[in-house]
Amino acid sequence: MKQITILVPDGQSTLSSVACIVGAYEVLMSANAYWKDVGRDEPFNIILAGVSKKAAFDNGLLTVKTQANIADISQTHLIIIPSLIRDFQEATKGNKLLRDWIAQQYQNGAELASMCTGTFMLASAGLLDGKNCATHWSAADTFRNLFPKVKLQPEKLITDENGIYTNGGGYSFLNLMIYLVEKYYDRQTAIYCSKIFQIEIDRQSQSAFTIFTGQKLHGDEMVQQAQAYIESQLHEKISVEDLSARFAVGRRNFDRRFIKATGNTPLEYTQRVKIESAKKALETTRKNINEVMYEVGYADIKAFREVFRKITGMSPLEYRAKYNKEAIV
Repeated sequence: MKQITILVPDGQSTLSSVACIVGAYEVLMSANAYWKDVGRDEPFNIILAGVSKKAAFDNGLLTVKTQANIADISQTHLIIIPSLIRDFQEATKGNKLLRDWIAQQYQNGAELASMCTGTFMLASAGLLDGKNCATHWSAADTFRNLFPKVKLQPEKLITDENGIYTNGGGYSFLNLMIYLVEKYYDRQTAIYCSKIFQIEIDRQSQSAFTIFTGQKLHGDEMVQQAQAYIESQLHEKISVEDLSARFAVGRRNFDRRFIKATGNTPLEYTQRVKIESAKKALETTRKNINEVMYEVGYADIKAFREVFRKITGMSPLEYRAKYNKEAIV
């Protein structure tokens, strides 16, 4: 029987870590039970493993007992890493034994799946250099600063590359679990687990949940001033040429510095700031789409809809219907 190992961090974790551990365990055990019910052998042994016999969470409010010590596991087929605390550098330091064991197992052929901020553990081990990955949208800026060699995809809910799966975060780890059930069991088992746990199947984006605040931790004063200007001129149509001229920087150099600092081109950043403001208006007011569009500097409804959909994954009308029930009434 093959083995799936769910890691239990010893500290440097939160109640979200517990949710990831328990949720992963329950979904996989249900997948095993489904196979047994249809007359097939259970394909995987599911175990919780760590560096101690039990781990405490939230100042001892909850404890999770492990079934094995990682030192005693010579081979496993899949390792699932739950979310970690927001002090990522501290989490990396505190979970060094787990990180090193994960790296060794990956070299030995194991696949890896990280949930939410568990991605930081994979990145700190150098396993994501040059690869695409996802993490919680609120951790994207910190992740880019710590791991510039990794190709972060902040809009993605799930990435799958070279035997490493990563997940956008929050309770969307359940979507990752359904994805893994389809990979490791089959489509029918994934559909069954989706229905039993009422988890949406085939969801691929976290764009609709993202709150764009802009990367501000970079230390480039000129770019910070440009960001502040963009954010203060929501109702205006701003060209990159005007921006670079305003700060007396050549267009090419301006673009290069802006992308390096924020992870977005000046145009992408401007679009994201404007659409974030539009989202707030659609969530909290009864303004119609045209009114919102004009307030954020768009005059062409088709262009506004296209940019809105590109960033959020839905149309302005769909977004308002989802997040503003009063406006619908």
